[in-house]
Amino acid sequence: MPRGAVLTAVALDNWHATHGHCSRCGAPTRMQRAGWMRHCPIDGSEHFPRTDPAVITLVVDSDDRALLGRRAVWPDGWYSTLAGFVEPGETFEQAVVREVAEESGVAVDVGQVVYRGTQPWPFPASVMIAFTARTHPQPATPDGEEIVDALWVSRREFLERAESGRLRIPPRVSVAYRLIADWYGQSVPHTWSR
Repeated sequence: MPRGAVLTAVALDNWHATHGHCSRCGAPTRMQRAGWMRHCPIDGSEHFPRTDPAVITLVVDSDDRALLGRRAVWPDGWYSTLAGFVEPGETFEQAVVREVAEESGVAVDVGQVVYRGTQPWPFPASVMIAFTARTHPQPATPDGEEIVDALWVSRREFLERAESGRLRIPPRVSVAYRLIADWYGQSVPHTWSR
């Protein structure tokens, strides 16, 4: 089964599991249109799956070092790019600037944010909008809540940490992996990902 079909099935299953009642009146809803809609028999409203936009960003400084962060819930050595949900009224680029600053203390100019692609991420109902962002060398200070460690790595440091097992990046199916692999510029062995 193609990966897109699997992601679609997971997203719809998650939506049905958490949206069995009408958001207007609270009545149980019924699945319709082959699962792409729920209908409320009491007030007649129709409910459709939603997708929450989230930005995911690899920040690279002018020394060509990549910024990676480790979430509090991850084991030691697991790192990824920085990510977060888009807030009402924000552009995607503004969300990148805000999320990077909140999670790592690193300042990025909105004009240095470059779109790279998207990926459905139904955990539970997101689409990841991927970016790279350029900035100047500066210390990274993790927020201590969501991100407990943030580090700048050169390609040599990335290689040394990954080969020694002190750094693992997201799996190949993720857009975060692709952002990191593109920056690294050569094949990334599967043993470096989790």
